[in-house]
Amino acid sequence: MADENCLRQDFEALSVSKRLMRSVSQKLRKKSLKSEDEDDNVRRVSLRCLTLYGRGGGCKVGADTGEEYGDPSSRRRSSASEESRGYSTICGTEETGVDCFSYGVKERFWKKNTRKDLELEESTYNSRMHIFLPDDILEMCLVRLPLTSLMNARLVCKKWRNLTSTSRFLQMRREGFHHNPWLFLFGAVKDGYCSAEIHALDVYQDQWHKIDADILKGRFMFSVANILEDVYIVGGCSSLTNFGRVDRSSFKTHKGAFVFSPLTKSWRKIASMKYARSMPILGASEVHPDFSATQGHQIRQERRFNRSRMGGGSDVYEDPHRLSLRRQNRNTFDENDLSFLSARKPHKLVRQKIDQSSTKSSRRFVVIAVGGLGSWDEPLDSGEIYDSISNKWTEIQKLPTDFGIVCSGTVCNGIFYVYSESDKLAGYDIERGYWIGIQTSPFPPRVHEYYPKLVSCDARLFMLSVSWCEGDGQIGRRNKAVRKLWELDLMYLDWSEVSVHPDAPMDWNATFVADRNSIFGVEMFKIFGQVLDFMTMCDVSEKGPNWRHISRNQMAHELDASSCMTKSLAVVYL
Repeated sequence: MADENCLRQDFEALSVSKRLMRSVSQKLRKKSLKSEDEDDNVRRVSLRCLTLYGRGGGCKVGADTGEEYGDPSSRRRSSASEESRGYSTICGTEETGVDCFSYGVKERFWKKNTRKDLELEESTYNSRMHIFLPDDILEMCLVRLPLTSLMNARLVCKKWRNLTSTSRFLQMRREGFHHNPWLFLFGAVKDGYCSAEIHALDVYQDQWHKIDADILKGRFMFSVANILEDVYIVGGCSSLTNFGRVDRSSFKTHKGAFVFSPLTKSWRKIASMKYARSMPILGASEVHPDFSATQGHQIRQERRFNRSRMGGGSDVYEDPHRLSLRRQNRNTFDENDLSFLSARKPHKLVRQKIDQSSTKSSRRFVVIAVGGLGSWDEPLDSGEIYDSISNKWTEIQKLPTDFGIVCSGTVCNGIFYVYSESDKLAGYDIERGYWIGIQTSPFPPRVHEYYPKLVSCDARLFMLSVSWCEGDGQIGRRNKAVRKLWELDLMYLDWSEVSVHPDAPMDWNATFVADRNSIFGVEMFKIFGQVLDFMTMCDVSEKGPNWRHISRNQMAHELDASSCMTKSLAVVYL
């Protein structure tokens, strides 16, 4: 009895009055007149009830009603005969002409569902528009994005990722005018271990990013050089007893070299050097497509003699600096030296067995590695050159006699200039394949604990050196050390001061790199128990170039002091 009472109360709550049914039927009839098909319109406007189940027949509102909704006889009530049927469907399987919801609720449900359908259709339309957008239009849009936005765009879909990784897209971006300088800091040490991370700085946005480099895990004391958008990592060493730690008590020196592409975040391994080196001096340059430097035993066994070029003198034998004919005719040559040079066989260019069509269509680059420390931690005076087309390292002529230990180097106008700890300057002619000693006017004064750094940009050769500065107008009182930027006049071989670095030289292993018209530098040192870093930039194209700080976000506070010794820097325009 209790169950029957509950059911009756439910039926009464769900029942619809006769007046309400009449008003509903009139509205439905008005709407049906506006449509061509009266039956289809009635079924589309009315919302079906949910498929509910109940004992005793459940909701029977409009279950068996026809056109005459107002007929009271059409409304059924629950009975014992219906109860005996067990569970039966309430609404949903039968086509009903009346809703179980009160007036006004149906419209709210319809508007809500319509809004969702419109949003779904709009999103589908937008996605289809992106899918069917031509590839050339997509490339034109994506090639103009900054590097950070481009990396995020590659996560949208596989199509965009594949489209932005093709050689065509990389060539378009390389030839475009949307490049910004990025600084890549390698060799970071954290908690005594090589962090296997690359810290990248977007110079214009002043934002630091971390890039995983598991391939460099455990390796330190390597050197880097950039060619276009690629960064070459050469040499280095790793600990044998404590892998991953910066430990030189027992270590292995490596011959291997890698290439890192920041645009695609990809790594590839290239041919290994002939000799293992740590901290070699690197230089990179573009050469003629038909060039290939293969040095035979004849060059290596040849008597090593000093070719020299005197500043303002007449000792120019084979001028690597390409002086004017007027200056060459003014010089006087020694007959014996001329006879020796004429008898000496010129350096031959041996062409590798490679596809000539691919050689002519692609650009050719070389990477030179000179000096460094060998497997037994001994200073090296040999060098090797890497050809990007043949993927081979070739040994080159050794450094001039008594040149000393190389501490820095750079490529300028096809000449690889190197500077030694004993204040000597030499140049390697990449096309001709020999060294020449260069004697300039007195070298800029320097503090011997700080080795000079050579950089080249805008076809000009610069050197950064630390020297004492006279202060307070008192002669002989040296109370301040400053880092100065000097430029070498390649015509008269004279050094001239260009500018003064704004920061005190706290880092004896400061790193400087240059590309296009700018020189970038990083100094790291530990003070008050914390490692600090200072990033600076100098635009040499300006009249009276001045230095400025480019990063106010300290990223070295989480690094160890060992990073000051193992760091290396590369600049890439992306």
